[in-house]
Amino acid sequence: MKKIFIVLLAIMATTCLVRGAEFVINHCPVTPVREEPSQAAEQATQLLFGEVCEVVERSSSWTKIRSTMDGQVGWVSNSMIKSISEEEVEQLSVRKVTVAVPMAVATIKETGEKVMLTIGTRLPNYENGTFEMLGKEYLIDPNCLHRLDNEVKGEDIVRMAKTLLNVPYLWGGKNMMGYDCSGFTQTVYGVFGINILRNAREQVTQGEVVNSLAESRPGDLVFFNHADRDPNATRITHVGMLISQTEVIHCAGYVHVAKIDDMGIRLANGKLSHHLAQIKRYL
Repeated sequence: MKKIFIVLLAIMATTCLVRGAEFVINHCPVTPVREEPSQAAEQATQLLFGEVCEVVERSSSWTKIRSTMDGQVGWVSNSMIKSISEEEVEQLSVRKVTVAVPMAVATIKETGEKVMLTIGTRLPNYENGTFEMLGKEYLIDPNCLHRLDNEVKGEDIVRMAKTLLNVPYLWGGKNMMGYDCSGFTQTVYGVFGINILRNAREQVTQGEVVNSLAESRPGDLVFFNHADRDPNATRITHVGMLISQTEVIHCAGYVHVAKIDDMGIRLANGKLSHHLAQIKRYL
């Protein structure tokens, strides 16, 4: 069996060891993380249901958090998070399954209320169609889930990515109602328990280098810059996922499939839209 290469984030390895730290958990299906403590501030990223964060700073209505999954820092509304103890953080650190369909419905057992959970959500304390969080027990269809002890191949990741075709672009988005380019790749890999960082310029620092498209495999990530227009424009600005050595799926305007060659992504008219800078493998 092929062993999955898991990218271990330093913050994940150390968060629970920081005694005296304060932690919160997101109890909403999707929570915006903003650059400043204001509903009008730019959305930097999002938290999915059950994501645990370390508290960096508090105000009367907002909390500045650091995600224990990818280290992202930003502000969230206090109404969307709840405090948890270090012991609860330890208990929640083991997740056996993820939501593997664009949207799944969980039912609160006691009240019958429905909660919509987007793809990539990692369920805490799951056993046989139920999971528990913050004292509530939820029911969910096991057919909507992926077990994290299953073997994963690049073709599996590509197949999962294609379930999100036509989802629109949303700056800072990482749920099936809207993604940015790196939120899309992070989420798809996350379904299989493979943790990659949040932004394209961070994701490119991980994985193994693939020297060319001719050596690439389905599921490899491709990174782009604007060096074709300006030799000094080497900063990574975009990421996509290879379907094959000639096709890429990426979120630019919306999640779609495009042609790619050694220069980069080609539009339907043959013009270059994104200049290929690097290829990385995470499996």
